[in-house]
Amino acid sequence: MVRRAEAARGQACRDGRGKVTAAMKRTPSVVLGLCSYTHDSSAALLVDGELVGFVEEERLSEQKHTKLYPARAVGWLLDQAKLSATDVDAVAYNFQPARYLAESAAALRMALSPTTRDRSLARAHGFAKVALRTRRRLRVLGSQFPSAHVTPVLHHRAHQLTAFAASGWEEAAVLVVDSLGERQTTTIGHGHGTHHPRARTLEAINDPASLGYVYGAVTEHLGWRRGDEEGTVMALAALGDPARFRHLFTRAVRTTATGFRIDPGYFPSRTLTSGYPRTSRRFVAETCPERHSSEPLTNVHRELAAALQERTEQVMVHLARRARVLSGSPRLCVGGGVATNCVSIGRIIEAGIFDEVFVPPAPGDAGTAIGAALAVHVDRRNPRPVAGIARTCYLGPSYENQPLDLTPWPGLHQKTLGTETAEFLADQLAHGTIVGLFQGAVEAGPRALGNRSILASPLKPGVVERLNATVKFREPFRPFAPIVLAERADEFFTLGQRAPYMSMASGVTEQTHNRVPTIVHANGTSRLQTVTGSQNPFMHAVLTAFDRRTGVPVLINTSLNVKGKPMCGTPEMALDCLANSGLDALLLEGRWITK
Repeated sequence: MVRRAEAARGQACRDGRGKVTAAMKRTPSVVLGLCSYTHDSSAALLVDGELVGFVEEERLSEQKHTKLYPARAVGWLLDQAKLSATDVDAVAYNFQPARYLAESAAALRMALSPTTRDRSLARAHGFAKVALRTRRRLRVLGSQFPSAHVTPVLHHRAHQLTAFAASGWEEAAVLVVDSLGERQTTTIGHGHGTHHPRARTLEAINDPASLGYVYGAVTEHLGWRRGDEEGTVMALAALGDPARFRHLFTRAVRTTATGFRIDPGYFPSRTLTSGYPRTSRRFVAETCPERHSSEPLTNVHRELAAALQERTEQVMVHLARRARVLSGSPRLCVGGGVATNCVSIGRIIEAGIFDEVFVPPAPGDAGTAIGAALAVHVDRRNPRPVAGIARTCYLGPSYENQPLDLTPWPGLHQKTLGTETAEFLADQLAHGTIVGLFQGAVEAGPRALGNRSILASPLKPGVVERLNATVKFREPFRPFAPIVLAERADEFFTLGQRAPYMSMASGVTEQTHNRVPTIVHANGTSRLQTVTGSQNPFMHAVLTAFDRRTGVPVLINTSLNVKGKPMCGTPEMALDCLANSGLDALLLEGRWITK
């Protein structure tokens, strides 16, 4: 995965007489991509176009969704490449301050309308304030890398390049939907080129028309953390009937010929300033009072979540159709925070608009560190092709062959396993053991993809209830995702395409209902991950061995963490997870650790 420093520095090539050529002296291009100071801080490093690595800071700092400068992530990347801060010649940041100023001016025009007048000045001030703050952040970054030119990259362009380059396709439509990137909330683009990927925006929708803003507002209204627990609302939606609030959301989020718009009577325009609620008094009057997280869930909450989710799916399919018309491409890449809404992605696939749909492993803001670095690389017209990004997700630190001291965890015991580790793990799972798995490099993105996972047999009665109550400590209605051998997926799931990054909800076959109903959510879908032998040889071997024992090539796979904590990026985090949860055991780089 990683090109080491010797290669990065242009290791010598000599001519026939043994003299050092000019190519040997060439200074490599070292581009550091950053997502920092907002949420989900992360870093990516490109050396001559090759991705050295990518990691989210939370995986190393234990602070979920941290917005702090990703010092640990940057340190790991530079160490991997055997470089120092002075070797970095370009820093790519994932926001452009000037674009905020453009929205600040536009916000003043909102004073002309009685429905938006009350927030126009606060909105103008808020966007201007963020523009100035972003400029200061760029100066701070520049001071940390004295040899580097700091380049702000348009946020949606970073999303586009992340999604498209990860697909490995020569060309594709690119749909980005999030809460806000400077002033853009939705863009439809066209990507082309595998060696030097580029993306051209064909159409853009600006704030205050924002699907991510609406979903976050309702998430907060229902008592969960905006920007963190939207997935809980998506899960809750499967338990409700959308009919009661269907017309409200049809009015509040209106589709147009070129996209959609938001009714400020329900969702007032954002201000980027605290103290301004995201839902209106009218919204509250027509739905329900704001729920506190400690209050019980009732039917009205389930119905509100269901109507929100239904409308989100409808608008996402509408945008996908628009992307097909504008781009003419038979393939679609989807990025941005709303791309993590796996049910919406499943609906796009079901609609048959495209031959294939792709979501990168890190579609949210963290992943823009990769896209920002790519933007700077291609804009410099660097002749070196981009490498190490397409169709890969295991991009972070690995802790193989490192000593392990269990002294801080006196209740834990370990033994070293032999060469038949996959067989041993499959046997344990078949007998009902719930196991944490820590192996290889940390996954990119929000989903556990077999390297930082909790695995369990879907055949054991009560396994979902046990996982939610004693292992993950989360809401009892939350479903668990299946991981399946790619070559056997069609026997159990109706998606009709590969789903390597657990980013798509799929319908299920009758065999799934009969044999593994535990992995089917209330809406009849599963958030699917397919695994090939080349993608993750160990997980493929475990699934194969489990299939030999049970006749089912499917396991429950969820992230190695408990609610409120980030996915375990380090051995210490994984050991804490084992010690403080209902996990039965932890398989950590060939060591079997039990309580």
